[in-house]
Order: sequence, then C-alpha cells, then structure tokens
Amino acid sequence: MLSSEQNERLTRVGSGTPMGDLLRRYWYPIATHAQMKNRDTLPVRLLGEDLVLYRDLSGAYGLIAARCPHRSMSLVYGIPTECGLRCAYHGWHFDKTGACIEQPYEDTENPEGRFKDRIRTPAYKIAESGGMLFAYMGPDPVPVLPPYDLFVAKDVMREIGYAVVPCNWLQIMENSLDPIHVEWLHQHLRNYVAGKLGKPEKIRNPQSHQKIGFDVFDYGIIKRRVLEGRSEADEDWTTGHPVVFPNILKSGSVSSPAFQIRVPMDDTQTAYWWYRCYTPESGVPLHPQPKDEIPLFSAPVPQLDDTGLPQWDILDNNSGQDIVAWITQGPIANRSLENLGRSDKGIVLYRKLLEESLQAVAAGKDPMNVFRDPDMAPIDLPVEKAKLAGTAGNVIKGLRSGNTTKYSPLLKELDTASR
Repeated sequence: MLSSEQNERLTRVGSGTPMGDLLRRYWYPIATHAQMKNRDTLPVRLLGEDLVLYRDLSGAYGLIAARCPHRSMSLVYGIPTECGLRCAYHGWHFDKTGACIEQPYEDTENPEGRFKDRIRTPAYKIAESGGMLFAYMGPDPVPVLPPYDLFVAKDVMREIGYAVVPCNWLQIMENSLDPIHVEWLHQHLRNYVAGKLGKPEKIRNPQSHQKIGFDVFDYGIIKRRVLEGRSEADEDWTTGHPVVFPNILKSGSVSSPAFQIRVPMDDTQTAYWWYRCYTPESGVPLHPQPKDEIPLFSAPVPQLDDTGLPQWDILDNNSGQDIVAWITQGPIANRSLENLGRSDKGIVLYRKLLEESLQAVAAGKDPMNVFRDPDMAPIDLPVEKAKLAGTAGNVIKGLRSGNTTKYSPLLKELDTASR
C-alpha cells in the first residue's frame, strides 16, 4: 500500500513534479515517419504539454509549443519554411530552438526595435531511430538516444501499433511486473470471452504459475516464471523477458520480438506503442522497407457498449484484456486502497527503482538508463522463449490472435496472399 502522498509522487508527470522531472531525462517516441509522410504538422501531447511536431522544407523535424506566443493560434496550421515554422495568423517565424526569427509587420515598422529577440516559445529536441521520431524534453546536456536492439536491428520487417489509453502510465507499467495476471486475464478470461463469442475451438487448458522471481539487471528488471509441468531448469527461468526502465516491456518471441512502450501524455492519458520486428524465422518474408513505409495501425481500446456490455470481440486478445484491466482501475489508481500479496513482489521492486531514480535526479545525478556515450554499441535485450506451453512458431500460423498482431496490416496481407 502507498499513502496518497506517495501515490501522487509516482503518478504526476507535469513539469516541476518529482516524477515529471525524472521522466524528462528520457527520449520518448511521439510519431512515426509513416505518419509524417503526407503531412507537415502533427499535434502531440507529452508529459502534460501540448506541442506540435513539424517537418520544415529542408526535411528537418522540430517540436514546439502548440500555440503561437503572439495571439495563441494553433501552430498545427503553421506554414513550414526552410528552417522552421511560421504562424499562419500574423507570420511570426520560429526556428527549431523556439527562437522567433521574424515578425513581418513589427520588423517593417520598427526594424531597430528587435522585438523578435525577446520572444521565444518552448521547443524540444527530436531524434530518429527505427522508423520512429523521438522527443527529449529535459535539461542539457542531452543524453544519447538508447540504441535498444529492435530499433537498430537489421534484416527484419517492422510494424508499429498505437493507441491512446485513458489512464495513468504507472498502472500500465506495473502490469508488466505482474506475471500472475497472465494465467487469469490471458487464460481464464480468454476462455470466457471465447465462450461469449461462440468459439469453443479457442478455449485452452489454463496453466498455473508455480513460482515467480525478479532480478535487477543493467537496464531494468528481468521477470521470471515457472509454470505447471516445467522447472527452474527451464531456459525461460534463466532468461525471462525484461522490463526496461522506466517505460518499456520487451515481449513477443525470438522470431517476432516486440517493444511495448508506455509514453505519459499527461496524468490520465498514455500513448501506447507496439513496436514489433519479424525475423526470417517468423514466416514473414523480408523485403526493403523504407522508414516512411513501415506499417502503422491503430489498436482499439475496449469500452462498454451502449447497453453496458463489454465489447467481447476486442477482448479476445492479450492487448485488449490488458487495457481493460488498466483503465478500470480508474484514471489514476488509488494505491492507498491496495492490498499487495506475495505475487506483487515485482511491483514493489519496480517502485523501489523509481524511488532510487527520483533520489538520483534530486541529487543532480543521472537516473538509470540515461546514456552519454555517442559511440555506444547496440543494447541487446533478452526475450522470453515461451510464456505459456510450447514455443512460439510461425506468426502467420499461431500468433495473430494473441495480441495486437490481430490488427496487423502486414500479417493480414500475408494471410490473404497465402490463401
């Protein structure tokens, strides 16, 4: 159980809050190249701030406050220039640092006044990797964008899923430190949903956890599990999948590993990214894939229908089941009412890492996973071999109904072609 004050400390992400200051030490995905292929601006909400991502005429990206500091018109309607973005209302021109570099009328009437030199708007750094655009909103010096393996992998096919989940980021992350929900939410509830949908062929024999364990490693926490019919000698117990501090879960299988990235938009909304790579062993054929052609799809967020019934067809996969568990905890889970048991030891460990990193930032130090070496090698992260019975095989034959791959345009195309 946390006190109300402790819960506030860990969940509030706005500027000037302890968690907001910690989270501003990291890079966050905010868009894909595919999203920007046929547009020049995109509204973005990140860590409680409304922003506009834009691409100028030179092809460079910038990220600035959503409203012009002159008369507050939205810069989503801004006009790209060779070196920035111009407000459509009165032509004020901003570069990627947020400096106002031109005010057409003011410069004409009083060129010596240099009023533009006194005007700035918040602006943040942008970096690119693996078909995604990342933002950094923290203090200088700017850290290195971590070269996590899937972002820099070669000879893979990629696709990216996205959803806005209406709840606080922390209850999503804590789910990743909770192995026991797999046997209930993703087996017993899955079977119940299959019955509701009239699909008895989808019902499985559930397995139970016999033991769970957690270890801190260089980049976060390794989650381990032993299920019925297996033992600690199993390779999975040795190489369970990682939670990468502060906001990434590496999931999937060896042939189709994935990042689940939880990006706090504000205190009660989380941008959720599924970033998946397919290797040749997955059954997905490889071909050249320009960064602006990596498929992007939306994953639906389960809601009750107009009669108060669940949307069963969205709850037949892990992602839908997870999301409904998170959002029904409330916009911000009240942890002063919780009663943690032995199965929650991973959640306690994760909160401990958060507190240690909060203390590091308060002391002027770098928290976990803030990197400074621009020449650092790619970071290889383990992946769990098989969460439940058996091993993951060809994604076309076996994995599509397990998670957001249900909505994959890439796999849908391959499915159609194979018939």
